[in-house]
Amino acid sequence: MLTQIKGLHHVTSMAADAQENNDFFTKLLGMRRVKKTVNFDAPDVYHLYYGDATGTPGSVMTYFPFPHIVKGRRGTGEVSETAFAVPENALPYWRDRLALAGVDGLEEVIQFGEKRLRFAGPDGDGFALVEVSGDARPPYADGPVPTDKGVHGFRGVTMRLRDGAATARLLTFMGYQEIDREGALIRMGLENGNGADIIDIEVLPGAAPAREGAGSVHHVAFAVENREVQAEVRKALLAAGAHVTPVIDRDYFWAIYFRTPGGVLFEIATNEPGFDRDEDLAHLGQALKLPDQHAHLRPQLEKTLSVITD
Repeated sequence: MLTQIKGLHHVTSMAADAQENNDFFTKLLGMRRVKKTVNFDAPDVYHLYYGDATGTPGSVMTYFPFPHIVKGRRGTGEVSETAFAVPENALPYWRDRLALAGVDGLEEVIQFGEKRLRFAGPDGDGFALVEVSGDARPPYADGPVPTDKGVHGFRGVTMRLRDGAATARLLTFMGYQEIDREGALIRMGLENGNGADIIDIEVLPGAAPAREGAGSVHHVAFAVENREVQAEVRKALLAAGAHVTPVIDRDYFWAIYFRTPGGVLFEIATNEPGFDRDEDLAHLGQALKLPDQHAHLRPQLEKTLSVITD
């Protein structure tokens, strides 16, 4: 069993409109845009990162806004819900705030004893805010949401699968333990994690497979401290039979990828070097940053990428 994984690092999804996506996370949810860059494989598409003040691993939601992308179809083989932790007694504030903004899908539920407010993102993304006691991670203090109501970071994600057994075994190998079961849900947790350390598996044997598109989660990334530890994890995953990519430099972290038995794409990402490697902390997310291999495209990209107003 691995012990190096500390919880989630980031969650990456797809959207249809960069401005709408930016406004949802920064103006409504009160998170900070910590990086404005481009998709490594499609540099004519933004890669936008939102999180706490510094983009701490476990707080970062990222997006590829593809213009004209079709809307995703919910189903199995995907992450169906991304949950953020908020302080105790914060949900009435959020219910009123999201309702006033006309957000769809508002629903309050109790899940595994936790108060959870479900809602939909601009592209039908599945989100939830979960009241968590004693979460020491500080919310972003300079946004429109008061810090006593703000987002601490991720609580975790829910994966919707036709068969959860093989993925549960994989997560157990990655250091997670089954905590509880509730209906079709299996809750997996990580001891001494970074706060973003819950994975729920929803088992729906008869459900149709998901179709990826706007509002779909592209991949889920798990955090390890550095490249040395990442190499250990990669070696162990390969020995266990996973088909793992070579290490890829993503500028703000190093990444490896592999597909789970249930079809969800996992990433193992390093906490180093962080989002301040090419911008000082006071100006994170303001300038368009390009990977070295795409630097020569800057004149073209600055003309063709849509302008995002803050």
